Amino acid sequence: MHTLELGDRSFRVTRANGSELPELVALLADDMLGRERESAALGPYERAFARIDGDENQLLIAVRDDTGALVATMQLTLIPSLSRGGATRLQIEAVRVAASTRGSGLGTALFHWAHRWGREHGAQLAQLTTDAARTDAHRFYDRLGYLPSHVGYKLPL
Repeated sequence: MHTLELGDRSFRVTRANGSELPELVALLADDMLGRERESAALGPYERAFARIDGDENQLLIAVRDDTGALVATMQLTLIPSLSRGGATRLQIEAVRVAASTRGSGLGTALFHWAHRWGREHGAQLAQLTTDAARTDAHRFYDRLGYLPSHVGYKLPL
């Protein structure tokens, strides 16, 4: 799909495929909140992946370094909306960068890539949610120019 060059390192951004699910789930689980939220049972992830992959408004990406290791992922969703003059929104979710790669500039480059992808697909606004406990992520999003404009609520169904 695309290559991100950061100094002497190269990162390949591709649409995730089903064979990568175990690695993607492991990456999602490898953080302070993911350890509690994610599961070793792949069945639910396989069903979710099939729905994501079959939806033209969704893109789940896998990012590999020049050794082939999975080092990042994010899910991009295009949301048509009546509000904001019928604007299309780019929702960015499930962002993870492997601990071994944090601080390399990959997160910033990946977000710039995602913003370009969104614009190319008609999005006028990028939005995301992040857990209140992820204070490091908050600082990162602030540096990217995101504004904490809303209060989010969740209700388990």
